[in-house]
Amino acid sequence: MIKLTRCLFILAILLGATSQAPAQSADKVVAGVSTDRLKRLDAFVKSEIDKGNLSGVVTRVMRNGTLVYQSTQGYKNIEEKIAMKTNDIFFIQSMTKPVITTAFMMLYEEGYFQLTDPVSKYLPAFKDLRVIKDVNEGANGATVPMESEITIAQLLSHTSGLTHGLGQSQLEKDFMKGYFIQPYPDIKARAANITKFPLLAQPGMQWNYSAGHDVVSVLIEQFSGMSANDFLIERIFKPLGMKDTGYNLTKEQQARVAKVYSKEADGKLIPLRDQPKMEGNTIWSGVNGLFSTPADYMNFCQMLLNGGKWNGKQLLSRKTVDLMSSNLTGNLFKTSGEGFGLGVAVMVDVPASMQLGSNGIFYWAGAYNTHFFIDPKEKLIAGFFTQEAHFTNFYHAKLRQLVYQALAD
Repeated sequence: MIKLTRCLFILAILLGATSQAPAQSADKVVAGVSTDRLKRLDAFVKSEIDKGNLSGVVTRVMRNGTLVYQSTQGYKNIEEKIAMKTNDIFFIQSMTKPVITTAFMMLYEEGYFQLTDPVSKYLPAFKDLRVIKDVNEGANGATVPMESEITIAQLLSHTSGLTHGLGQSQLEKDFMKGYFIQPYPDIKARAANITKFPLLAQPGMQWNYSAGHDVVSVLIEQFSGMSANDFLIERIFKPLGMKDTGYNLTKEQQARVAKVYSKEADGKLIPLRDQPKMEGNTIWSGVNGLFSTPADYMNFCQMLLNGGKWNGKQLLSRKTVDLMSSNLTGNLFKTSGEGFGLGVAVMVDVPASMQLGSNGIFYWAGAYNTHFFIDPKEKLIAGFFTQEAHFTNFYHAKLRQLVYQALAD
């Protein structure tokens, strides 16, 4: 009896000790995403800032239409020690292309053209373009005739044979100097210069990142009777509440622009010599040129994720978004597991990509390392916004890795 009493006494002590032990905090899950696990994304960003690779970053994750995560770290202006804020404005460079593609597809839905139409049907200068025989001979090298004309779909999918001037061949260097580094009064004048250069390849035969979206801007103006700027404002920015997105910024908005930095050979971040021009712009480019905030651009992404719908208004048909985000280039796009649609890259084979994700993800990025992706299967969108002039897909890969590992449903 004494032994039993003693055992019960010890058991009571143990139970009491257990009941007083602090409980571990439960993992907070919002819309099926673990906010605790997303702290790994914060830790990665902090490490990049601490290493001096980035000045400051805004990251944003949405699931099922709910903002589950938003973080700001670092500075928008290192020299003045101005902290990055969620409503700061970024020069989004090539993330302009999905926006201009969306605007153009609105006109497609109104019946102005077919994607299979030759561009020359609307812009005769595209009728008799030539194809370079050797890209290393430059813009004045020997050429051969086109075997088929450039179609509108090829403009949007970067299979037209046009170039962007980002490569190291002499033709691409000539294009960069002769196309972009020139003054123009408007987008029509700039895009007219694109036909003065030979094509890199026969239309439809290669994927080459190109300035074809400038031609798309010209077609928007031709079909709509509006400037591309006004079209974007009326048909996309106003309906989506993208009040801080545009080619020109007010003085108040300019004060919120994150400075663009460049990492020098010694590893130090310094301000880019030529900061983006924030007012007085007159070239409504489809290639680049837009400023935006993370919140604004995520509104745009959410509309696409919603099948073209936003706040009860249908900006695009669900079927049009499906077409835009389908692989239309076969195996021409050389990133493993991926293809290319209209203005966006598309995941087609997750195992081949060796990344976390879903088949059907579509995405793009900007030259100053702004990145986004949209996952229709998971009802997930994410954005990574910084301003560092040496573009790398590394930050896009890390964004996917550290967002997908946080799914908790």
